[in-house]
Amino acid sequence: MMAHSTRRANAILVVGMVLAAAMAAAAAAEVSCGDAVSALIPCGSFLVGAVAGAPSESCCRGAQALRGMAGTVGARRALCRCLEQSGPSFGVLPDRARQLPARCNLGISIPVSPHTDCDKIQ
Repeated sequence: MMAHSTRRANAILVVGMVLAAAMAAAAAAEVSCGDAVSALIPCGSFLVGAVAGAPSESCCRGAQALRGMAGTVGARRALCRCLEQSGPSFGVLPDRARQLPARCNLGISIPVSPHTDCDKIQ
């Protein structure tokens, strides 16, 4: 049970990093790492491959919420750094992270890589 929780949390952090790279809505000062992680909690099972098929509706609502948190370049970079620093130990499947924006109809295309340079995010 603990491993599943850890993998879920890891999934949340990695996809957050991915989504933060191209999202729109709030000022950097208003966005916290905790907010980003909380928004993506429902995506954990999808991101670590614990469930087959599409992400849940609650996952997509969380992904949309995260998108809304990253309206400025500073906010996107801050979210990217937060999730980049926390994400590697969480067990997110990169392919699942790449699929999330399309499967949740976020209208964005984001390169997913453990080597994302947060300082280059616009």
